[in-house]
Amino acid sequence: MTPSDLLDHLDHNRLWPAPCGLGLDEAYQQALAVRRLRMDRGEQPRGVKIGFTNRAIWPRYNVYAPIWGTVWNTTLTHCNGAGQLPLAGICQPRLEPEIVFGMKSSPAAHATLDQLFSAIEWVAPGFEVVQSHLPGWKFEAADTVADGGLHAHLLVGQPLPVQSLARSALALDSLLARASVTLSKNNEPVEEGHGALVLDSPLRALQHVHQTLGACPGAPTLKAGDVVTTGTWTDAWPVRPGEHWSARFSAPLGALAVRFTD
Repeated sequence: MTPSDLLDHLDHNRLWPAPCGLGLDEAYQQALAVRRLRMDRGEQPRGVKIGFTNRAIWPRYNVYAPIWGTVWNTTLTHCNGAGQLPLAGICQPRLEPEIVFGMKSSPAAHATLDQLFSAIEWVAPGFEVVQSHLPGWKFEAADTVADGGLHAHLLVGQPLPVQSLARSALALDSLLARASVTLSKNNEPVEEGHGALVLDSPLRALQHVHQTLGACPGAPTLKAGDVVTTGTWTDAWPVRPGEHWSARFSAPLGALAVRFTD
C-alpha cells in the first residue's frame, strides 16, 4: 500500500487487505511518508511512542524488538488523574499502562543516562490506546511500523517533576525498574506489571528510542516539549465503550483512570 492508502485506512477505520510486505527499514520510510502527509494537512507531532519494549509479550505478538511511532496533537490528551476517551474510529482498540516522559531539552546525539536525565522535565502515568489494522492483531514487525507504530491515542496523567522523584539518572533508573502497576477493569484487577519488564526500565527505553531515532534516515529528534511514552508494563488489553479502566502505579508514581465512550 502507498502512504496515501495507509492514511486512508487509518482515517476510515478499515482493516488492511493484506500485510504490508515490506522490510523494516522500508516500513519506517512508509511511516515517515504518512507522517509528512499528516503534517501537510495540519496535524502537529507532539512526541514519540515506543512499542514492544516489554520482552514478556514478544512471543504473543511475534515482534521481538522495540518500534517507534509518532504521537500527535490529535491523539494526545492530558488529565489530572482521570479522563474520558472515545473509541470511535479506532481499529481493534487495546489499552496499555505506561510511564510517560516530558522533555525539557534535546538530548545529546549519543546521550548517556545522565544526559538523558538532565533532558527530562517530568514523569507521568499514562495509558496508550493502541490499534491494529490487520485482523486479530496478527502481524509482523514491519506491519506495526507501517501502521503508525499501532498508536491511536495517549492519555497522560498528573506529571511529576523529575527532580521530585530522583536526584540522578541512577536513582530514577532504579526507582522505575522497581516500580509496579496494577491494571484494573471495572474495579477488578486484571494484571500486574513491573517497570523492569520495559527494557529493564523506562529510562533505558527512552535511551533506546533516542538512539534508534538517530540511526533512522528522516526520523525526528527528541526536543523540548515532546512527550515520550515508553511501552506497556502489562499485555495490551482489548477495550470497549462503557468500560472503566485504572492503573495504580507504586508510590510515588500515582494512578490514572479512564472511561471509554462510543
